Order: sequence, then C-alpha cells, then structure tokens
Amino acid sequence: MLLYDGVCGICNRGIQTILRHDRDGSMRFAPLQGDFAEGVIARHPELRDVDSMVFVEHPGTADERVTVRTAGMLRVADYLGGPWKLFLAGRAVPAGARDRFYDWFASIRYWVFGRHDTCPIPAPEVRARFID
Repeated sequence: MLLYDGVCGICNRGIQTILRHDRDGSMRFAPLQGDFAEGVIARHPELRDVDSMVFVEHPGTADERVTVRTAGMLRVADYLGGPWKLFLAGRAVPAGARDRFYDWFASIRYWVFGRHDTCPIPAPEVRARFID
C-alpha cells in the first residue's frame, strides 16, 4: 500500500509510473487526504506531521510497518524490481542526507509540478487498486 499526496502533480505522475511498471499489479494506493490514510496515521502517530509518501506493509494487521521519505521510495523501487532496483544504490547515501533533499523537493513540489484542486480520478482499468 502506498499513501501519497493526492493533490500533488508529481506525486500523481509517480503513481502513474508505478502503475505502468508494477508487474504483479498488486500495489494499492490511497491519498493522504482520505479515510484509509487517516486510519494508518491514527495507528502511527509519528506520521501526523509527515508530508511524504508512506509505504505501508501489511496494512491493518499486527505486522503493519510504515516507511517514509526516501526509505519509502527505496521500498517501492525494491517492490518494482527489474531496472528499478538500480535505485537501491541510493542506500549508500546516509538517510539523513537523502531525506533532507527529499524534504527540500517536497517543499517546492507544488510550485514546480502544480497542485490539483482534488484528487484525480483513476482510470477505470486501475480504479480497483485505489482506496478512498
């Protein structure tokens, strides 16, 4: 499960990229602005002020784990496999440095890539993979 900023232009483009390259077709998505994300955040209060994508493993179970920022992006690259695994070399960069860059980029994402008034409606063929 991947939680994302549903009104962010670059975030939505990223989701479209994942949809194109998800060989298993098993990744699910939910906007941070929705009820599903609200439940995850309630179970993980440390996410309350996170302005980041959130990779959620085993959602709603006792084994639920959340990963944010660049660590979450690396989990997505690992999940996608194939050439995307090349991004795992980013683990060589200390997480603090990676996340500072991520936070800076997140702070300008609306200005550079735009912002939607509402979450875009997914295409009918992938709509079942979206929650909320």
